[in-house]
Amino acid sequence: MAAAAAAGATPATARKTLFTATATATLFSSSLTRDSRGRGRRSFSCSAAAAPRLAPQPPDLVRWVQREGGFVHPALRVTDHPEHGLGVSAAAADGDIPPGDVLITLPGRLPLRLRRPTGAADDLLVQLAQQVPDELWAMKLGLRLLQERAKPDSFWWPYIANLPETFTVPIFFPGDDIKNLQYAPLLHQVNKRCRFLLEFEKEVRQKLDTVPLGDHPFYGQDVNSSSLGWAMSAASSRAFRLHGEIPMLLPLIDMCNHSFNPNARIVQEGSVNSSDMSVKVVAETKIEQNAAITLNYGCHPNDFFLLDYGFVITPNPYDQVELSYDGTLLDAASMAAGISSPTFSAPAKWQEDILSQLNLLGEGAILKVSLGGPDIVDGRLLAALRVLLAADPEAVHKHDLKTLMSLNAQAPLGPTVEASALRTVLALCAIALQHFHTKIMEDEAILKGELPLTTELAVQFRLQKKFMIVDVMQNISRSIKMLSPQKSTT
Repeated sequence: MAAAAAAGATPATARKTLFTATATATLFSSSLTRDSRGRGRRSFSCSAAAAPRLAPQPPDLVRWVQREGGFVHPALRVTDHPEHGLGVSAAAADGDIPPGDVLITLPGRLPLRLRRPTGAADDLLVQLAQQVPDELWAMKLGLRLLQERAKPDSFWWPYIANLPETFTVPIFFPGDDIKNLQYAPLLHQVNKRCRFLLEFEKEVRQKLDTVPLGDHPFYGQDVNSSSLGWAMSAASSRAFRLHGEIPMLLPLIDMCNHSFNPNARIVQEGSVNSSDMSVKVVAETKIEQNAAITLNYGCHPNDFFLLDYGFVITPNPYDQVELSYDGTLLDAASMAAGISSPTFSAPAKWQEDILSQLNLLGEGAILKVSLGGPDIVDGRLLAALRVLLAADPEAVHKHDLKTLMSLNAQAPLGPTVEASALRTVLALCAIALQHFHTKIMEDEAILKGELPLTTELAVQFRLQKKFMIVDVMQNISRSIKMLSPQKSTT
């Protein structure tokens, strides 16, 4: 009793509270409710509003980790940080935490992951997970999370109770805010996930329709697209894949926020299946009092962060826009750039050979290229432009692909070819900007108003894309100006 009180609300109390709470969903119908067979279970629900915890007064996660054999540095607290929001910070530090100090240790029993089947219910859960495409790995782990959320007196309830009731990922955006993204590659991914969830709901219900209660992986709860979306979002936004192994949910560690310049790192000791496996968070730099504990979630564009985590990074040096490599598009772009008689859509045989080496032509070609990020211009796109604008195959074959793909290479095929290639990139940037329905000044004006969070995220997302494109154009313009003296001397 004392231990339960120390951890906060008991699972039974939290379940009762969840049954009386109401939640709405904008994209999917919501709720896993009380089973008609009479046994009380935790309800599943999703909402696109502000995200309270699943339990109104969740158990103390730090104390739970400590009680279950984990370690939490005495300076750490879960607090609402002014810059990073809710997360782990050094709120109780008496001074700086030095580099190398262990901040959190989770013993092997605390991470939540897919497990080997131990009965009929687990067998069914594994069968459902096998129906999920590998690219949606978060849904596989999400099924395990849903199982524990539905389970009365789950060992992981103190962790699950602290999870958000909903997530600000685009699958839960109102329809207008999905349109407000104005970016086709992300819209495609959002629609793809929504279609999957709606179809998977049918598959889950068909699979579980006649399953006896004792063998039901969700303890008789009715799983719908809303609860599946919640579980997939919880896993995608909080799971870690260490050493390339299976994804795991790491209680408390997953409340460390993101930074491209983190002050901590994760260390896994032992393999996932070993009895002595543990996961640690270790200070990477000196951590000052009240500083948020941050980890690097990865060097990704904002598409990834919004789709999987529900936030946008401003500015994001890794942001980019996707383009499809298309000869007709490149012809139009180069003509707009003032280049006469472009031949992008009808390359010579020797040019086709190089395009094949760049994997931009032939069976299995990957036609997705990008602008932005650390490279500024996708190396394969830049090499293709240089090669297709060159008239002398011997001059091209003097250089390896690495040189042709590098923007840092000083006009490898001469300043005239380089200027034409870069002007074509500028035209592609202008075309990319035209695909957004609003201008930068309009977006900035919108963001000055009082907006729902989902609208703010959508507008901020597209605005950052436009800023990134403008930055690319400025970088390319500087490179063209640097070529002018070279052109005048040739």
